[in-house]
Amino acid sequence: MKNYYGFKLSIIIISVLMIISCSAKQKQKQDKIEIKFWHALGGPLGDALTQLVDEYNREQDSIFVRVISMGNYQALSQKLMASLQASNQPEIAQVFESWTANFISGDVLVPIDEFIDADPAFKAQIDDFYPVFIQSNTINGKIWSFPFNKSLRVLFYNKDAFYRAGLDYERGPKAWDDFKHYAKVMSIDTNNDGDYDVFGSTFAISAWQFENLLLQAGGRIMNDQLTEARFNSPAGIEAIKFMADLLNNEKTVYLSTGYDGQNDFLSGKIAMLESSSVTYAYLQESGIPFNLGVAAIPEYKNNKSIVSGTNVAIFKMKDKEKEKAAWEFIKWFTDTKQTARFSEMTYYMPVRKSAMHEDNIKAMLAENKGLADVYAMLETADYEPQIPEWFELRKYIEEQVIEKVFRGILQPKEALDHAADKLNKEIKKNTIE
Repeated sequence: MKNYYGFKLSIIIISVLMIISCSAKQKQKQDKIEIKFWHALGGPLGDALTQLVDEYNREQDSIFVRVISMGNYQALSQKLMASLQASNQPEIAQVFESWTANFISGDVLVPIDEFIDADPAFKAQIDDFYPVFIQSNTINGKIWSFPFNKSLRVLFYNKDAFYRAGLDYERGPKAWDDFKHYAKVMSIDTNNDGDYDVFGSTFAISAWQFENLLLQAGGRIMNDQLTEARFNSPAGIEAIKFMADLLNNEKTVYLSTGYDGQNDFLSGKIAMLESSSVTYAYLQESGIPFNLGVAAIPEYKNNKSIVSGTNVAIFKMKDKEKEKAAWEFIKWFTDTKQTARFSEMTYYMPVRKSAMHEDNIKAMLAENKGLADVYAMLETADYEPQIPEWFELRKYIEEQVIEKVFRGILQPKEALDHAADKLNKEIKKNTIE
Protein backbone atom coordinates (compact mmCIF):
# COMPACT_ATOMS: atom_id res chain seq x y z
CA MET A 1 0.00 0.00 0.00
CA LYS A 2 2.90 2.36 0.78
CA ASN A 3 4.24 1.88 -2.74
CA TYR A 4 0.77 2.53 -4.15
CA TYR A 5 0.39 5.83 -2.26
CA GLY A 6 3.96 6.78 -3.15
CA PHE A 7 3.24 6.13 -6.83
CA LYS A 8 -0.02 8.09 -6.62
CA LEU A 9 1.78 11.00 -4.94
CA SER A 10 4.39 11.00 -7.73
CA ILE A 11 1.65 11.14 -10.36
CA ILE A 12 0.02 14.08 -8.56
CA ILE A 13 3.35 15.92 -8.31
CA ILE A 14 4.11 15.34 -12.00
CA SER A 15 0.62 16.52 -12.97
CA VAL A 16 0.97 19.68 -10.87
CA LEU A 17 4.37 20.40 -12.42
CA MET A 18 2.94 19.92 -15.89
CA ILE A 19 0.08 22.30 -15.12
CA ILE A 20 2.54 24.87 -13.76
CA SER A 21 4.76 24.43 -16.82
CA CYS A 22 1.82 24.82 -19.21
CA SER A 23 0.59 27.84 -17.31
CA ALA A 24 4.05 29.39 -17.47
CA LYS A 25 4.25 28.78 -21.22
CA GLN A 26 0.75 30.20 -21.70
CA LYS A 27 1.66 33.27 -19.62
CA GLN A 28 4.86 33.69 -21.64
CA LYS A 29 2.83 33.59 -24.85
CA GLN A 30 0.30 36.04 -23.41
CA ASP A 31 3.13 38.40 -22.43
CA LYS A 32 4.30 38.55 -26.03
CA ILE A 33 2.90 41.07 -28.49
CA GLU A 34 0.87 39.00 -30.94
CA ILE A 35 0.70 40.08 -34.56
CA LYS A 36 -1.30 38.43 -37.32
CA PHE A 37 0.25 37.80 -40.73
CA TRP A 38 -2.22 37.04 -43.53
CA HIS A 39 -0.79 35.29 -46.56
CA ALA A 40 -1.78 33.16 -49.56
CA LEU A 41 1.09 30.70 -49.84
CA GLY A 42 0.34 26.99 -50.02
CA GLY A 43 2.12 23.67 -50.52
CA PRO A 44 5.91 23.69 -50.01
CA LEU A 45 5.92 27.50 -50.10
CA GLY A 46 3.49 27.78 -47.21
CA ASP A 47 5.37 25.06 -45.33
CA ALA A 48 8.63 27.02 -45.67
CA LEU A 49 6.99 30.20 -44.39
CA THR A 50 5.47 28.39 -41.40
CA GLN A 51 8.82 26.77 -40.55
CA LEU A 52 10.65 30.10 -40.53
CA VAL A 53 7.93 31.86 -38.52
CA ASP A 54 7.93 29.04 -35.97
CA GLU A 55 11.68 29.52 -35.57
CA TYR A 56 11.20 33.24 -35.09
CA ASN A 57 8.57 32.66 -32.41
CA ARG A 58 10.89 30.27 -30.55
CA GLU A 59 13.99 32.45 -30.76
CA GLN A 60 12.70 35.60 -29.07
CA ASP A 61 10.38 36.34 -26.19
CA SER A 62 8.68 39.64 -27.01
CA ILE A 63 6.71 38.99 -30.23
CA PHE A 64 4.51 36.15 -31.42
CA VAL A 65 3.63 36.01 -35.12
CA ARG A 66 0.46 34.12 -36.01
CA VAL A 67 0.48 33.14 -39.69
CA ILE A 68 -2.97 32.72 -41.23
CA SER A 69 -3.35 31.40 -44.78
CA MET A 70 -6.19 32.75 -46.88
CA GLY A 71 -5.76 30.05 -49.52
CA ASN A 72 -5.26 32.24 -52.59
CA TYR A 73 -4.69 35.86 -53.54
CA GLN A 74 -8.29 36.55 -54.53
CA ALA A 75 -9.51 35.42 -51.12
CA LEU A 76 -6.75 37.40 -49.43
CA SER A 77 -7.76 40.56 -51.29
CA GLN A 78 -11.44 40.13 -50.43
CA LYS A 79 -10.80 39.40 -46.76
CA LEU A 80 -8.42 42.31 -46.43
CA MET A 81 -11.04 44.70 -47.77
CA ALA A 82 -13.70 43.26 -45.45
CA SER A 83 -11.38 43.41 -42.43
CA LEU A 84 -10.51 47.04 -43.10
CA GLN A 85 -14.17 47.98 -43.31
CA ALA A 86 -14.74 46.25 -39.96
CA SER A 87 -11.53 47.74 -38.43
CA ASN A 88 -10.31 44.20 -37.79
CA GLN A 89 -7.34 44.13 -40.14
CA PRO A 90 -4.16 42.11 -39.57
CA GLU A 91 -0.92 43.82 -38.65
CA ILE A 92 0.86 42.39 -41.73
CA ALA A 93 -0.35 41.00 -45.06
CA GLN A 94 0.96 40.13 -48.48
CA VAL A 95 0.08 42.81 -51.02
CA PHE A 96 0.64 43.38 -54.72
CA GLU A 97 1.89 46.83 -55.75
CA SER A 98 -1.48 47.72 -57.25
CA TRP A 99 -3.23 46.84 -53.96
CA THR A 100 -0.77 49.07 -52.15
CA ALA A 101 -1.78 52.01 -54.33
CA ASN A 102 -5.41 51.53 -53.27
CA PHE A 103 -4.47 51.14 -49.61
CA ILE A 104 -2.45 54.36 -49.73
CA SER A 105 -5.48 56.28 -50.99
CA GLY A 106 -7.52 54.71 -48.19
CA ASP A 107 -4.96 55.85 -45.58
CA VAL A 108 -4.74 52.41 -43.96
CA LEU A 109 -0.99 51.72 -44.26
CA VAL A 110 1.99 52.78 -42.19
CA PRO A 111 4.78 53.79 -44.61
CA ILE A 112 7.77 51.51 -44.21
CA ASP A 113 9.85 54.68 -44.55
CA GLU A 114 8.77 55.68 -41.04
CA PHE A 115 10.35 52.57 -39.55
CA ILE A 116 13.49 52.83 -41.68
CA ASP A 117 14.04 56.48 -40.78
CA ALA A 118 13.74 55.63 -37.09
CA ASP A 119 16.20 52.75 -37.43
CA PRO A 120 19.65 54.11 -38.44
CA ALA A 121 21.31 50.69 -38.30
CA PHE A 122 18.82 49.27 -40.76
CA LYS A 123 18.83 52.39 -42.94
CA ALA A 124 22.56 51.86 -43.46
CA GLN A 125 21.75 48.45 -44.98
CA ILE A 126 19.13 49.60 -47.50
CA ASP A 127 21.59 49.51 -50.41
CA ASP A 128 21.99 45.78 -49.79
CA PHE A 129 18.49 45.21 -51.17
CA TYR A 130 18.21 44.73 -54.93
CA PRO A 131 17.17 48.10 -56.42
CA VAL A 132 14.23 46.57 -58.32
CA PHE A 133 12.63 45.57 -55.02
CA ILE A 134 13.03 48.96 -53.36
CA GLN A 135 11.86 50.78 -56.50
CA SER A 136 8.78 48.58 -56.89
CA ASN A 137 7.78 49.31 -53.29
CA THR A 138 8.28 53.05 -53.64
CA ILE A 139 5.25 55.12 -54.59
CA ASN A 140 5.30 58.92 -54.74
CA GLY A 141 8.74 58.97 -53.16
CA LYS A 142 7.89 56.80 -50.15
CA ILE A 143 8.58 53.13 -49.44
CA TRP A 144 5.12 51.86 -48.50
CA SER A 145 5.67 48.10 -48.47
CA PHE A 146 8.63 45.72 -48.43
CA PRO A 147 9.73 42.82 -50.68
CA PHE A 148 8.61 39.38 -49.60
CA ASN A 149 8.04 36.53 -52.07
CA LYS A 150 9.51 37.60 -55.41
CA SER A 151 10.03 35.30 -58.38
CA LEU A 152 11.36 35.31 -61.93
CA ARG A 153 10.35 33.20 -64.91
CA VAL A 154 12.55 30.16 -65.52
CA LEU A 155 12.92 27.65 -68.33
CA PHE A 156 12.89 24.05 -67.10
CA TYR A 157 13.94 21.36 -69.56
CA ASN A 158 14.32 17.59 -69.81
CA LYS A 159 18.05 16.87 -70.04
CA ASP A 160 17.44 13.26 -71.03
CA ALA A 161 15.23 14.28 -73.96
CA PHE A 162 17.81 16.88 -75.02
CA TYR A 163 20.55 14.23 -74.96
CA ARG A 164 18.49 11.81 -77.07
CA ALA A 165 17.83 14.58 -79.59
CA GLY A 166 21.51 15.47 -79.87
CA LEU A 167 21.10 18.89 -78.20
CA ASP A 168 23.43 20.39 -75.62
CA TYR A 169 21.79 19.14 -72.43
CA GLU A 170 24.02 21.22 -70.16
CA ARG A 171 22.36 24.47 -71.21
CA GLY A 172 18.95 25.62 -72.31
CA PRO A 173 18.19 27.67 -75.44
CA LYS A 174 19.93 31.03 -75.08
CA ALA A 175 17.90 33.17 -77.51
CA TRP A 176 14.40 33.30 -79.03
CA ASP A 177 15.61 31.67 -82.24
CA ASP A 178 17.29 28.91 -80.23
CA PHE A 179 14.01 28.24 -78.41
CA LYS A 180 12.17 28.05 -81.72
CA HIS A 181 14.76 25.60 -83.08
CA TYR A 182 14.79 23.45 -79.92
CA ALA A 183 10.98 23.31 -79.91
CA LYS A 184 11.04 22.05 -83.50
CA VAL A 185 13.67 19.40 -82.78
CA MET A 186 11.85 18.19 -79.67
CA SER A 187 8.39 17.88 -81.33
CA ILE A 188 7.71 14.30 -82.42
CA ASP A 189 4.90 12.57 -84.30
CA THR A 190 5.10 9.20 -82.56
CA ASN A 191 2.29 7.44 -84.44
CA ASN A 192 2.84 8.97 -87.91
CA ASP A 193 -0.65 10.49 -88.13
CA GLY A 194 0.67 13.88 -89.19
CA ASP A 195 0.26 15.55 -85.78
CA TYR A 196 2.79 15.95 -83.00
CA ASP A 197 2.23 13.85 -79.88
CA VAL A 198 5.34 15.12 -78.06
CA PHE A 199 5.90 18.88 -78.13
CA GLY A 200 8.74 21.27 -77.61
CA SER A 201 6.82 23.22 -75.01
CA THR A 202 3.45 24.55 -73.90
CA PHE A 203 2.18 28.07 -73.28
CA ALA A 204 -0.40 29.18 -70.80
CA ILE A 205 -2.24 32.43 -71.55
CA SER A 206 0.02 34.60 -69.41
CA ALA A 207 0.37 38.38 -69.22
CA TRP A 208 3.64 37.79 -67.35
CA GLN A 209 5.16 35.90 -70.28
CA PHE A 210 4.03 38.64 -72.68
CA GLU A 211 5.58 41.32 -70.44
CA ASN A 212 8.96 39.58 -70.51
CA LEU A 213 8.92 39.16 -74.29
CA LEU A 214 7.80 42.78 -74.70
CA LEU A 215 10.75 44.08 -72.67
CA GLN A 216 13.22 41.76 -74.41
CA ALA A 217 12.02 43.07 -77.79
CA GLY A 218 12.91 46.58 -76.60
CA GLY A 219 9.40 47.63 -75.59
CA ARG A 220 7.82 49.11 -72.48
CA ILE A 221 4.55 48.49 -70.67
CA MET A 222 3.78 52.17 -69.97
CA ASN A 223 5.41 55.59 -70.09
CA ASP A 224 7.48 56.86 -67.14
CA GLN A 225 4.56 58.85 -65.74
CA LEU A 226 2.26 55.77 -65.80
CA THR A 227 -0.34 57.78 -67.72
CA GLU A 228 -0.26 56.03 -71.11
CA ALA A 229 0.14 52.53 -72.48
CA ARG A 230 3.25 51.67 -74.48
CA PHE A 231 2.77 47.93 -74.91
CA ASN A 232 0.96 48.35 -78.26
CA SER A 233 4.26 49.18 -79.94
CA PRO A 234 6.09 47.28 -82.69
CA ALA A 235 7.91 45.48 -79.86
CA GLY A 236 4.58 44.37 -78.38
CA ILE A 237 3.39 43.12 -81.75
CA GLU A 238 6.66 41.24 -82.26
CA ALA A 239 6.37 39.64 -78.82
CA ILE A 240 2.85 38.32 -79.28
CA LYS A 241 3.58 37.21 -82.85
CA PHE A 242 6.52 35.16 -81.61
CA MET A 243 4.21 33.15 -79.34
CA ALA A 244 1.37 32.89 -81.88
CA ASP A 245 3.73 31.64 -84.59
CA LEU A 246 4.97 28.76 -82.45
CA LEU A 247 1.39 27.82 -81.60
CA ASN A 248 -0.36 28.20 -84.92
CA ASN A 249 2.30 27.90 -87.64
CA GLU A 250 5.12 25.81 -86.20
CA LYS A 251 2.64 23.91 -83.99
CA THR A 252 5.54 22.88 -81.76
CA VAL A 253 3.84 24.45 -78.75
CA TYR A 254 0.27 24.01 -77.53
CA LEU A 255 -2.02 25.84 -75.10
CA SER A 256 -2.49 24.53 -71.57
CA THR A 257 -4.23 25.74 -68.43
CA GLY A 258 -3.63 25.47 -64.71
CA TYR A 259 -1.16 22.76 -63.75
CA ASP A 260 -1.56 20.85 -67.03
CA GLY A 261 1.74 22.13 -68.37
CA GLN A 262 3.60 21.13 -65.23
CA ASN A 263 2.02 17.66 -65.30
CA ASP A 264 2.72 17.24 -69.03
CA PHE A 265 6.34 18.18 -68.44
CA LEU A 266 6.71 15.54 -65.73
CA SER A 267 5.03 12.92 -67.95
CA GLY A 268 7.35 13.64 -70.88
CA LYS A 269 4.75 15.16 -73.21
CA ILE A 270 6.83 18.34 -73.48
CA ALA A 271 10.59 18.89 -73.31
CA MET A 272 10.59 22.48 -72.01
CA LEU A 273 8.43 24.35 -69.53
CA GLU A 274 8.58 28.09 -68.89
CA SER A 275 7.19 28.92 -65.49
CA SER A 276 7.85 30.71 -62.20
CA SER A 277 11.07 29.95 -60.34
CA VAL A 278 8.99 28.53 -57.48
CA THR A 279 7.69 25.81 -59.80
CA TYR A 280 11.03 24.15 -59.01
CA ALA A 281 9.80 23.46 -55.47
CA TYR A 282 6.56 21.90 -56.77
CA LEU A 283 8.42 19.77 -59.34
CA GLN A 284 10.72 18.45 -56.63
CA GLU A 285 7.76 17.69 -54.38
CA SER A 286 6.07 15.76 -57.21
CA GLY A 287 9.18 13.74 -57.99
CA ILE A 288 11.08 14.32 -61.25
CA PRO A 289 11.50 11.12 -63.33
CA PHE A 290 14.35 12.49 -65.47
CA ASN A 291 17.44 14.70 -65.20
CA LEU A 292 16.12 18.23 -64.85
CA GLY A 293 17.73 21.25 -66.47
CA VAL A 294 17.14 24.82 -65.29
CA ALA A 295 17.94 27.90 -67.37
CA ALA A 296 17.25 31.60 -67.61
CA ILE A 297 14.51 32.40 -70.11
CA PRO A 298 15.77 32.91 -73.70
CA GLU A 299 16.93 36.43 -74.58
CA TYR A 300 16.34 38.62 -77.60
CA LYS A 301 17.53 42.24 -77.84
CA ASN A 302 18.31 42.23 -74.10
CA ASN A 303 17.91 39.90 -71.12
CA LYS A 304 15.37 41.92 -69.16
CA SER A 305 12.65 40.23 -67.16
CA ILE A 306 9.78 41.19 -64.89
CA VAL A 307 9.78 40.19 -61.23
CA SER A 308 6.50 38.86 -59.93
CA GLY A 309 5.13 38.06 -56.49
CA THR A 310 4.02 40.13 -53.55
CA ASN A 311 5.37 42.41 -50.87
CA VAL A 312 4.33 42.82 -47.25
CA ALA A 313 2.63 45.88 -45.80
CA ILE A 314 1.97 47.03 -42.24
CA PHE A 315 -1.56 48.22 -41.54
CA LYS A 316 -2.38 51.05 -39.17
CA MET A 317 -3.30 49.84 -35.69
CA LYS A 318 -4.56 51.59 -32.56
CA ASP A 319 -1.74 49.89 -30.68
CA LYS A 320 1.48 51.41 -32.07
CA GLU A 321 3.53 48.73 -30.32
CA LYS A 322 1.97 46.19 -32.68
CA GLU A 323 3.07 48.24 -35.67
CA LYS A 324 6.63 48.28 -34.29
CA ALA A 325 6.48 44.54 -33.63
CA ALA A 326 5.36 43.97 -37.23
CA TRP A 327 8.40 45.89 -38.44
CA GLU A 328 10.74 43.87 -36.22
CA PHE A 329 9.45 40.66 -37.79
CA ILE A 330 9.81 42.03 -41.34
CA LYS A 331 13.39 43.06 -40.55
CA TRP A 332 14.14 39.55 -39.33
CA PHE A 333 12.51 37.83 -42.29
CA THR A 334 14.34 39.99 -44.85
CA ASP A 335 17.70 39.71 -43.09
CA THR A 336 20.47 38.08 -45.11
CA LYS A 337 20.31 34.68 -43.41
CA GLN A 338 16.53 34.37 -43.57
CA THR A 339 16.07 35.58 -47.15
CA ALA A 340 18.79 33.12 -48.23
CA ARG A 341 17.07 30.25 -46.42
CA PHE A 342 13.65 31.17 -47.79
CA SER A 343 15.12 31.24 -51.29
CA GLU A 344 16.82 27.87 -50.80
CA MET A 345 13.56 26.31 -49.59
CA THR A 346 11.20 27.84 -52.15
CA TYR A 347 13.25 29.24 -55.08
CA TYR A 348 11.77 32.67 -54.48
CA MET A 349 14.47 35.23 -55.17
CA PRO A 350 16.55 36.49 -52.22
CA VAL A 351 15.76 40.15 -51.62
CA ARG A 352 19.30 41.08 -50.51
CA LYS A 353 22.52 41.02 -52.54
CA SER A 354 24.44 39.73 -49.50
CA ALA A 355 22.35 36.54 -49.58
CA MET A 356 24.31 35.52 -52.66
CA HIS A 357 27.37 35.13 -50.41
CA GLU A 358 25.67 32.80 -47.95
CA ASP A 359 27.10 29.27 -48.02
CA ASN A 360 23.76 27.60 -48.77
CA ILE A 361 23.05 29.85 -51.77
CA LYS A 362 26.62 29.60 -53.06
CA ALA A 363 26.47 25.81 -52.87
CA MET A 364 23.07 25.67 -54.57
CA LEU A 365 24.14 27.90 -57.47
CA ALA A 366 27.55 26.24 -57.85
CA GLU A 367 25.74 22.93 -58.31
CA ASN A 368 23.32 24.36 -60.87
CA LYS A 369 24.83 26.83 -63.34
CA GLY A 370 21.47 27.41 -65.01
CA LEU A 371 19.90 28.43 -61.72
CA ALA A 372 22.82 30.80 -61.13
CA ASP A 373 21.96 32.46 -64.47
CA VAL A 374 18.39 32.92 -63.25
CA TYR A 375 19.47 34.57 -60.00
CA ALA A 376 21.86 36.82 -61.96
CA MET A 377 18.85 38.27 -63.82
CA LEU A 378 17.94 40.18 -60.65
CA GLU A 379 20.56 42.72 -61.68
CA THR A 380 18.57 43.71 -64.80
CA ALA A 381 15.03 42.90 -63.63
CA ASP A 382 12.13 45.33 -63.91
CA TYR A 383 8.68 45.51 -62.32
CA GLU A 384 5.06 46.06 -63.34
CA PRO A 385 3.31 49.44 -63.20
CA GLN A 386 2.21 50.18 -59.63
CA ILE A 387 -1.29 51.34 -60.48
CA PRO A 388 -4.65 49.61 -59.92
CA GLU A 389 -5.66 50.21 -63.56
CA TRP A 390 -2.79 48.02 -64.78
CA PHE A 391 -3.60 45.21 -62.38
CA GLU A 392 -7.18 45.22 -63.64
CA LEU A 393 -6.07 45.33 -67.28
CA ARG A 394 -3.78 42.26 -66.97
CA LYS A 395 -6.77 39.93 -67.05
CA TYR A 396 -8.17 41.80 -70.06
CA ILE A 397 -4.84 41.38 -71.86
CA GLU A 398 -4.92 37.65 -71.20
CA GLU A 399 -8.54 37.11 -72.24
CA GLN A 400 -9.07 39.75 -74.93
CA VAL A 401 -5.59 40.10 -76.41
CA ILE A 402 -3.39 37.02 -75.97
CA GLU A 403 -6.14 34.40 -76.18
CA LYS A 404 -7.90 36.05 -79.13
CA VAL A 405 -4.65 36.42 -81.06
CA PHE A 406 -3.71 32.83 -80.29
CA ARG A 407 -7.07 31.62 -81.55
CA GLY A 408 -6.92 33.77 -84.68
CA ILE A 409 -9.89 35.94 -83.71
CA LEU A 410 -7.91 39.22 -83.69
CA GLN A 411 -4.67 40.44 -85.24
CA PRO A 412 -1.92 41.46 -82.76
CA LYS A 413 -1.99 45.21 -83.52
CA GLU A 414 -5.77 45.43 -83.36
CA ALA A 415 -5.93 43.52 -80.07
CA LEU A 416 -3.12 45.47 -78.44
CA ASP A 417 -4.56 48.83 -79.57
CA HIS A 418 -7.91 47.94 -78.03
CA ALA A 419 -6.22 47.12 -74.72
CA ALA A 420 -4.08 50.27 -74.78
CA ASP A 421 -7.14 52.42 -75.48
CA LYS A 422 -9.00 50.77 -72.61
CA LEU A 423 -6.13 51.39 -70.17
CA ASN A 424 -5.67 55.01 -71.25
CA LYS A 425 -9.39 55.76 -70.87
CA GLU A 426 -9.51 54.14 -67.44
CA ILE A 427 -6.53 56.16 -66.22
CA LYS A 428 -8.01 59.38 -67.58
CA LYS A 429 -11.38 58.68 -65.98
CA ASN A 430 -9.84 57.97 -62.58
CA THR A 431 -7.62 61.06 -62.83
CA ILE A 432 -10.63 63.31 -63.50
CA GLU A 433 -12.59 61.74 -60.63
